[in-house]
Amino acid sequence: MRVITFSFLVVLGNLGFAQNFQDQFKEYSRAKDTTKQLETLKAWELNKPSDPEFFTSAFNFYFSLCQEEFVTINPDRPNGEALEISDSTGTPVGFLGSQIIYNLGVLQQGLNKIDQGIKLHPNRLDMRFGKIYVLGEISDWDNFTSEVIKTIHRSSKNNNEWTWTNNQARDDGQDFFLSSIQTYQNQLFNTENDSLLYNMRDIAFAILEHYPDHIESLSNISITYLVLNEYEKGLKPLLKAEKLDNTDIVVLSNIARAYILMKNEPKALEYYNKMIQYGNDNDKRFAEARINELKKTK
Repeated sequence: MRVITFSFLVVLGNLGFAQNFQDQFKEYSRAKDTTKQLETLKAWELNKPSDPEFFTSAFNFYFSLCQEEFVTINPDRPNGEALEISDSTGTPVGFLGSQIIYNLGVLQQGLNKIDQGIKLHPNRLDMRFGKIYVLGEISDWDNFTSEVIKTIHRSSKNNNEWTWTNNQARDDGQDFFLSSIQTYQNQLFNTENDSLLYNMRDIAFAILEHYPDHIESLSNISITYLVLNEYEKGLKPLLKAEKLDNTDIVVLSNIARAYILMKNEPKALEYYNKMIQYGNDNDKRFAEARINELKKTK
């Protein structure tokens, strides 16, 4: 009887422990105890192998584990925080900063876990966005783009009925989703790598496949052409966007800019005047300044 009772208590204890894996993992994470974190993850996976919080926790664990920070000395100021180094005369000679190196073998273990999680829980947007974030951090732009596009296609299948941490539903599903995709587009653009304009274009076309009236994506397509000096192709999606909303100041400003690049000053003036008609005070001042510049060049 004692053996049976003891076994029963062990089972109850294991069930209780399984329910607290997430809290224990968080506690060990705060303590930066990677050994205990890994032990918890192994027990968690054994007891609750399909728990979505296990996959996000494992992913975060491996992403944190794969990072190693190095001190660097550069002649030019690096991105982020840096300490200026001067010689005995006070003349700046360099900058002391830091650089994070990623162990891609360790990171791949995390990517494998989050891929398993996405397969089991395809509507968990935090999993998808977490993976996209990490791919951006390591500048893996092709996989970054591929994952964004996969998520766009999923949004159409689930009508943007996304869930987040602890399976909490997002009430602002579509608005939050589309605004996040725009953030990823900005991230690609801000690399100033012209080859990634094609990635931006692919993402924009994927959005328009499911959201044909998405003005931001039409503008993004336009930008990818204008930067590459393909002005006629860049103007076409902007004019389509104007038909959807003829008061959109960003669209009107970009159309005016496109016409300037095409050396069509009368049309540029027309659209700057539209900005004055529909814009706020800042928009009006901007448009008036551009109009004055155009008049000076005549």
